[in-house]
Amino acid sequence: MYNLVPLTRDEIAAFVRDGFGDVLVPRMWEATPDADAAVEIDGVEVAAIGGKPAFFVGLRKPPKPVTPFGTEQTWLHACVFLDPETLQCRIHGDEMYPSECRDYPGHNLALGTESECERVEEEFGDDRLLDGDAPDVSGLLLGPHAVGSKVFAYPDPEALAGTVEQMRRGDLTDADRAAFVGVAVGSRPGSTDVDTARVEAVKTTVLEAESWAGTAAEAWTELSGVVGDDAADAPDGASVEVGRGAPETAGWDDAEYSGWDDAEYSG
Repeated sequence: MYNLVPLTRDEIAAFVRDGFGDVLVPRMWEATPDADAAVEIDGVEVAAIGGKPAFFVGLRKPPKPVTPFGTEQTWLHACVFLDPETLQCRIHGDEMYPSECRDYPGHNLALGTESECERVEEEFGDDRLLDGDAPDVSGLLLGPHAVGSKVFAYPDPEALAGTVEQMRRGDLTDADRAAFVGVAVGSRPGSTDVDTARVEAVKTTVLEAESWAGTAAEAWTELSGVVGDDAADAPDGASVEVGRGAPETAGWDDAEYSGWDDAEYSG
């Protein structure tokens, strides 16, 4: 979960509607040996709900040249909306900004799990978790009511043959991603049923998407070196992202950057 922002059905639908279907990516899970429900795909036992593979939909993380915490510029997987120079989110405060991004630190606190802020504190020092009290967690979907709203069930396991290894490598095709996104948007909250007509309509819309973020993700993937390698000679984010239409971020010296200076959680 540390490297995926799970989106709700309504958020996924909004990304698709706004032309950003090409930034979405699914995630399935390998079932634990004692799992009550699993289905085999490509020889792997995958977590399932009622015999249907379970999955999240989140945001793509192409390799970008980033410089976290004073280290050298390095090729690292980063959110499709992250400005690799300021390390700020290009849609922070926008209507598309995912609820999980806003609430994630608080969710960790509510679940008694080490937060990202605390992990950074351990590695680099300084106080980054500004408030250790868990906030309201009304957006934390867990249990049966998450089905069809945040956790989705793929209706045809046999159609996923060949996708497990592709997903592990990060090599899903546009058609693969569109199929999962279609199922997510076509899902019925509280159920594993899907609206087939809506699934097909969404798949078509996703395959037609050519957003600045999606095309920039493809460009970064083509330009990148090996993840973890030095990226000193990489092009800057402005040429790859802003040049394709990305909104610029304010930078850390701008007090007008709403939400960062006043945030309860800095991690």
